[in-house]
Amino acid sequence: MTKEILESEVYNEMESVQNPNIVYPDYYLNPFHAYDEGNLSWLAAAEAEPATMSITRRAIPDAASLDEAIEVVRGNWLRVIEQHHLEYSGNSVVADILDIGCSVGWSTRFLANKFPSANITGLDLSPYFLAVAQYKEKNGSSSGKCIKWVHANGEDTGLPAKSFDIVSIAYVLHECPAIATVNLVKEAFRLLRPGGTIAITDNSPKSKKLQELSPVLFTLMKSTEPFLDEYYLLDLESALREAGFINVQTILTDPRHRTVTATVPH
Repeated sequence: MTKEILESEVYNEMESVQNPNIVYPDYYLNPFHAYDEGNLSWLAAAEAEPATMSITRRAIPDAASLDEAIEVVRGNWLRVIEQHHLEYSGNSVVADILDIGCSVGWSTRFLANKFPSANITGLDLSPYFLAVAQYKEKNGSSSGKCIKWVHANGEDTGLPAKSFDIVSIAYVLHECPAIATVNLVKEAFRLLRPGGTIAITDNSPKSKKLQELSPVLFTLMKSTEPFLDEYYLLDLESALREAGFINVQTILTDPRHRTVTATVPH
């Protein structure tokens, strides 16, 4: 899969997705995931989707196939978002969805398929990831729905206030220092309409699977994730409430991951 991307015409997408005026936060320029350039490289972008698939497979080791693992991990996540929005939004219509930290558009495409009538925007700090996302969409990975790709910092997107019904942040926060997570949550609150839903999915600090990792594996994981300790120490639910969210709920959606949902008051 990686070779297919690297040998494709993906490089032609860079100019149309890249924001030349973007200022990268310092933490984003650090090496992580064993890439010297972090997410700012073609190799990281080309390997992102197979890496995501392997994480999904590892989360459900007893699944008979990758598709079965995807149905558990992504299916449960999407159902929690839908149920929370139906219960608390006061208006179950989902017209506009923003996927912050969309990477190469894996989570964005799942959201597009789940909410086919919604306008979908995928936002990421890496123009390399966005170039791959746009290339994949143009070459058959899309649901037929046109996704808008935005190169911006999720902490300060520049997008209009109160312009989305759902803001998703999937597998992003464990890569962020705590201050960035707080800023992401505040920005999501600004971007959501009254009754809007934030949905955050990521590693669960209460996961027995993660707690039982061998010290060698845990040390290896931490070596490629410089902000993992800050992620596990931050009280995410309190950060959401302090930003103004209500109806904060946390559900273990698979053995490794939690989905935290909350509502902007009406």
